[in-house]
Amino acid sequence: MQMTATQAVDDDTLAELNQAGAGVDRAIHTMLERGLSPVSVASALLGGALCLMSRTMGDEAVLQLLRNAEAGVRAGDLRQ
Repeated sequence: MQMTATQAVDDDTLAELNQAGAGVDRAIHTMLERGLSPVSVASALLGGALCLMSRTMGDEAVLQLLRNAEAGVRAGDLRQ
């Protein structure tokens, strides 16, 4: 089966997301090992993510992402 250009981009994006996620996991593990509280770690990561997004996305796109996150929390998606 031949792969389309869209599938190749999706595969590349998935690989990049996996690599970024592994880096975040290592950072979380390191901060927790150093005795930082989970709330402090999560707050720092969220703040950093929001700053990065605000530099690379428009305000409306960031707000939509936050609305989607809120909907996911309300739906219990994070508890599954």
